[in-house]
Amino acid sequence: MFMHLEVFYYIFILLAHMRSCGVSVHYFMGLIYPLSLLLLQAYLIYSSSVAAGAQSGIEECKYQFAWDRWNCPERALQLSTHSSLRSANRETAFVHAISSAGVMYTLTRNCSLGDFDNCGCDDSRNGQRGGHGWLWGGCSDNVGFGEAISKQFVDALETGQDARAAMNLHNNEAGRKAVKGTMQRTCKCHGVSGSCTTQTCWLQLPEFREVGNYLKEKYHRALKVDLLRGAGNSAASRGAIAETFSSISRKELVHLEDSPDYCLENRTLGLPGTEGRECLKKGKSLSKWEKRSCKRLCGECGLAVEERKAEMVSSCNCKFHWCCAVKCEQCRKTVTKYFCVKKGGQRGRNESASTRRKNLRLKKKH
Repeated sequence: MFMHLEVFYYIFILLAHMRSCGVSVHYFMGLIYPLSLLLLQAYLIYSSSVAAGAQSGIEECKYQFAWDRWNCPERALQLSTHSSLRSANRETAFVHAISSAGVMYTLTRNCSLGDFDNCGCDDSRNGQRGGHGWLWGGCSDNVGFGEAISKQFVDALETGQDARAAMNLHNNEAGRKAVKGTMQRTCKCHGVSGSCTTQTCWLQLPEFREVGNYLKEKYHRALKVDLLRGAGNSAASRGAIAETFSSISRKELVHLEDSPDYCLENRTLGLPGTEGRECLKKGKSLSKWEKRSCKRLCGECGLAVEERKAEMVSSCNCKFHWCCAVKCEQCRKTVTKYFCVKKGGQRGRNESASTRRKNLRLKKKH
């Protein structure tokens, strides 16, 4: 069923790229049909779900780190060690985990929706006692299926045997464990007049945001493994690597290197720094983490916070007119936004404004 890993690697990258560019997978199928349909048939059944899952992982990464110094830039989103520019730090660990989780989550969900002929509910435990007063039953989401297929797709991108490859595979597994660990039990009562004498329960996928939140906590507690990055050139070193990683829980994220200073621009590493980034200060719905974003992105990085006014135009006071149109007014609203700027640059702007006001007063006197 499974094709040569190098062939699959390029197909997977192409599918993910096409997905991001809006190119139809069916169009791709039409191109490769004369060449290797038999080779690709098994994978193309799931390719659309895999690409969608990888994309959901990217979007969740950007959400989770929107107000962090490292904000999941595009350059960080390559899953293969073929890119020698990527670091083996905790951010890379998160990218692997959330991408692997996204692929597994989407495959499992689409299985439950009936998108695949060879997959359905997980009823393997139905009828068994799960706990006091309840039995397994109903239609549990088939995470076993999603786990198996996603493992074949995502782990196939790792062809090395060194510490870096071992790290990536470990974090891929941690992402899959996160999906299983956040599954939610849903129950239905049975009994006379709704007395709930017994319950039938099954497992359902949570919102993917729950998986993202779970992995963000794992990111903050990621474990650093002290191994040389180039380890793995001999059977002895490969054995040492395998032994080291096997001693660490597969639920935990691991990394080999410390993270760089994300405050500063580093063109070699493709890091833009935090200058020019927007931050948040006020808002009833903001979390504590979001409210502290100006301090984290600006103040702690040696930058000042600049307040800017912007005018937003939106539709408002919409009314339905018979028949059949909705007409809206265009409302304008001034909003305040905050950005990280160099301290000297901000003073310069403030001084310029002050000078302009002073000159204006002098002109009026004359």
